[in-house]
Amino acid sequence: MGWVTQEQIERARQVDVLDYVLRHEPDKVKRVGSVYRMKDHPSFEIRSGRWRWYSQGMFGKTVLDYLTDVHGYSFVDAVCHLIGEWPHEKAQVGKLPIKTKQTPKIEATLTPERHPFSIPRHNKDNNRVIAYMQSRGIDRGLILDCIERGDLYESAYKHDYVFKGKDENGRTRFATVRSTTTQFKGDVAGSDKQYSFLISASDMDSATVAVFESPIDSLSHQSLCLHGYIPRFDGWRLSLGGTSTLGLMQFLGRNPQVSHCLVCADADEAGDLLAGKIAEIDGISSERSFPSHGKDWNEMLQITQKTERAQNRAHTRLKCTL
Repeated sequence: MGWVTQEQIERARQVDVLDYVLRHEPDKVKRVGSVYRMKDHPSFEIRSGRWRWYSQGMFGKTVLDYLTDVHGYSFVDAVCHLIGEWPHEKAQVGKLPIKTKQTPKIEATLTPERHPFSIPRHNKDNNRVIAYMQSRGIDRGLILDCIERGDLYESAYKHDYVFKGKDENGRTRFATVRSTTTQFKGDVAGSDKQYSFLISASDMDSATVAVFESPIDSLSHQSLCLHGYIPRFDGWRLSLGGTSTLGLMQFLGRNPQVSHCLVCADADEAGDLLAGKIAEIDGISSERSFPSHGKDWNEMLQITQKTERAQNRAHTRLKCTL
């Protein structure tokens, strides 16, 4: 039976319901004056911070209310969907146990099934995303490589960055969205976590895959290697989109030559739990790899770059005094 932590719940509650709908269901709503309404249900009104379905006598303030009351998600499924993480597998003291919520009868009139997969519309350029990624310390050349491969782009709505995951035929099956100006983040509705963001190995015969919780961390690790801050790594880099092992299992099925996993998850309890699950997978060996500074690889990259800039300034001042 799955459960989520209070910290995960709080992160999910930070997602604004209007932001969620405009990012995940933009084709289902239209703007009418200062509000948005469902095209097929004119009495369904959505504003920032609240929604109301007048004809059904339903209302709520959070996107969790919206997902559970309107779309029939269980509470745990809704939380995990919003934060892009997998539920923990066993109930423990101090955690919130899964609650089964019966799908309302009205759900069939609004959404007969879970959302079909449809990625956000592309912006005319990727300038804001490039600038944002560089502000996080990511190497510009690596950013442009991702864009050229079609694995990263800037959305037209609010200029979020969107990372894509593709199947063996090159078809996009997964997408994760994050705001460049707020804390909003989440997987696109209908995404298949089996096909998460992947950076191919520089040595295609490599038997090692490094797994990360997010695309930003995988690119941060690649940037650290590129600039000589950590040893070179020629293997695959796979973002799991959280702490689910679905993407890894799919990857291993497609790449039977891979026999070793470097677990580059965050330096926290969730990362340790992920490492434990990977250690139990038959047919591969695994080891934990921690960033030397900070909680994750992007924090390490930014701290390392900041330290280097400070040292360079101090060296320049010393030369000027000589």
